[in-house]
This record gives sequence, structure tokens and C-alpha cells, in this order.
Amino acid sequence: MKPSRTLQLTEELIARPSVSPTDAGCQQRLIELLAPLGFHCETIESNGVTNLWACKGSASPLFVFAGHTDVVPTGPREQWQSDPFTPTRRDGKLYGRGASDMKTSIAAMVVATEEFLAEHANHKGSIAFLITSDEEGPAVDGTAVVVDLLEERGVELDYCVVGEPTSAHVLGDMIKNGRRGSLSGKLVVKGVQGHIAYPQFARNPIHLAAPALAELAAERWDEGNEYYLPTSWQASNIHAGTGANNVIPGTLTVDFNFRFSTASTAESLQARVHAILDRHQLDYDLEWTLSGLPFLTPHGTLSTAVCEAILAETGIKTELSTTGGTSDGRFIARICPQVIEFGPTNATIHKIDEHIELRAIDPLKNIYRRTLENLLSGAS
Repeated sequence: MKPSRTLQLTEELIARPSVSPTDAGCQQRLIELLAPLGFHCETIESNGVTNLWACKGSASPLFVFAGHTDVVPTGPREQWQSDPFTPTRRDGKLYGRGASDMKTSIAAMVVATEEFLAEHANHKGSIAFLITSDEEGPAVDGTAVVVDLLEERGVELDYCVVGEPTSAHVLGDMIKNGRRGSLSGKLVVKGVQGHIAYPQFARNPIHLAAPALAELAAERWDEGNEYYLPTSWQASNIHAGTGANNVIPGTLTVDFNFRFSTASTAESLQARVHAILDRHQLDYDLEWTLSGLPFLTPHGTLSTAVCEAILAETGIKTELSTTGGTSDGRFIARICPQVIEFGPTNATIHKIDEHIELRAIDPLKNIYRRTLENLLSGAS
């Protein structure tokens, strides 16, 4: 049986070894497909990262498909059952790096757009694609750069669907209507090094910090809200000592992270941490890193359009969720009031033998097309 248009394009993209931040020509292939449809395609490069902004039309509302062509490294290639950059159909599945995260989504978005435009030449609004090769990496020169540029130009997005693999067990059972923010800290508590037999001449930073760490772990940072669980403080690494068992260390280093909801702000969390440390009279240094702000799209036009598309295609009543790590949605939400993430199942992402079920590929495309129809099918 001849493979579908979406499957063919997915395999073309998987065959390009676009390990982050390399694009390996994926976006050029998208330009070849989108330009004939009337999209104005702009390549935006930044420090070795390739980004694509492709837009058709100027009317409101502006609907955007967003995603990334870069993939994570393969890991030990000899552990793969087939070459990770040779798309392989086996046992009802398509194997290859990026099959789930997220080259199938990108292919489905493009083909969905082709089909939609063929049936709705006079649709209302505009359609755009925001594609980067820096989502799996530092995410500094990718979507964030494009969003900055669009903001400078005064471009306002109305709806955005990000093709992240959000489904938990079967296609369409979960979409993301927000993500928690990520705030990390590196805490260095200072003591006085000395001989363990003479503690009176030393100050043990482990002992000094322990009550404060216990308070940080027990603190109720917020209550969450309808969409988010309460904010969590978690220590990820603790290190002290010289390696000898008879030396009181001079410093204690603690790495920690907040995954925080819209019920808190980065500034409020930082202030409360400092207050706890100061109350325990610690001598410390604390370096903060904010890698992502939380975002939230409440029930509304876009979530309804996606949920109705999933229901019509699969019969599933989808769950809205804010779980998981950060995504590029955090950048897009700065200029777009409604951002939803939806894509295939995520059970094998970043793993050896990453794959997607073949039977899910065309329904994914159909859901994207139905979403366009739900939002833009009226006459312009």
C-alpha cells in the first residue's frame, strides 16, 4: 500500500540527521512545500540556529503552527534495532529519531494546511508556521529570537498550536494548556573547615544548613489553582566535604529547582527563599537561573477547537493538563494569548528506538486540519 502524504513527509524529515542545533535541511524542505501555497518564508539565523517564520495572509485571526526540527542525540546507535536516521516501518510502527518528537507533528501540520487550503481557499484569517532548530538545546537562539523579532514588528498571534508529543496512552487523550515555570538555584553555604576532632574550632556548613533545608522542603509555596498542582521546591544535588572522613568541610553546595505555577512569581519565590536562609542566619551565596516562566491558556476558543477536533476524529474526550517540563510555548505565550500543545504519544521520546504508531499518523494530521476548520473555515 502506498504510504500517505503525511507518512512520506515524516520519513523525509526523519532521514535528515538534525541533531540540535542542526536543522539538516528540514526547514528548506518545508519552504519548498509552503512557498507554492502562498506562504512568505523567512529564514532567521542566530548563532548557528536556523529558524523559519512562514506566513500566509495578514488578516485576523492569525493561527500559528509551531514546532522544532532538531532532535536529541541518538545515544548508542548499536542499541537501536534499525538506524535512527533511516525511517523504518516495523510491526505497525515507524521507528526513527524524531518520530514522536516531533517530525511527525511537523509533517502533519504541513499536510493538514495543504488540505485545508485546497478546500477553503477563501478562509478567514491568516496561517503561519514558527519552526526552530533550537528547542532540544539551550533554547536561546530559537523560538525566543523569533518571538522577539515578531514583537518588534508588532505582530500579534491569536492562536498557536505547538506540536509537542502530549498524548499519554493514545492519540488525543491529553493536550497541554499550560506549563509550569522553572526556577533553579545554586546555594553555597559557608562554614569554617577544620579537624573533625576539634569541632569547636570549625563551623560545619552541613549542620548549619540542615534546619533551613528542612524548612524549604516543608514550606507550602502556594496552593496551585484549577489548572496547576501546588508549586514544588526540590533539591537535586547536595555536595560537601573533601573526601576525607576526618575533615569538617568549609562549604556546602545545594542545587535546587522550583517548578512553579501561575499562582506564584519568580520574584516572590526568590524573596521567600532568601527570607528563610536569612532567618537561619546563614552565611551564603545564591545564584538564580530562570529558564522559563509559567503560562496558561484557560478554557476558550482554541482549547475548544482542538478538543472538538480530537473528539470528531477519535471519539476521545481529551484531558487538559499542565504537567511535564518546559516547552517553547513559554516564549510564544508572550505574544499569543492562546497556546495549546498537542501531538502524538510521548512514551518513547528521547529513547532508544523512538517510534510512533503508523495508525496514529493520519489521524494526527486530520485533527490539525479539523482545528483549522473549526477556527478559520468561515469566509474572509
